[in-house]
Amino acid sequence: MRIMAFDYGVKRIGVAVTDPLQLISSALTTVHPDDIWRFLADYLEVEAVETFVVGKPLQMDGTASESAQHVVGFVRKLKKTYPAIRVAEVDERFTSKMASSVIAQSGKTKKKRQEKGLVDTISATLILQTYMESKSMM
Repeated sequence: MRIMAFDYGVKRIGVAVTDPLQLISSALTTVHPDDIWRFLADYLEVEAVETFVVGKPLQMDGTASESAQHVVGFVRKLKKTYPAIRVAEVDERFTSKMASSVIAQSGKTKKKRQEKGLVDTISATLILQTYMESKSMM
């Protein structure tokens, strides 16, 4: 069973998944928030997901950021729509910055580096990686 992670944004949601053995996290896609429920329904028809991991937007002092209210609503609907799938939240404070750094170091062209969807999917991958690392330390 896979683990799926989301970097939730009001314009785009970055999505990443693990392989079925939960060893490797990979960027999957970017989905518009209006399309996420159709995307999930289609994906879950062909793939088994054990856990959803959602990036939790926090300020530097650990308090909820302005965008946190959107994430709360998304998490609530995930739990209601898919009650059999566990939902975990992970601090995402540095993921966008780290994603931009990863892209810059990848040798991609400047145009490719400025693609916002790329940052979102890499951010989702970093959120998933953080979750997997915290799980392995337990």
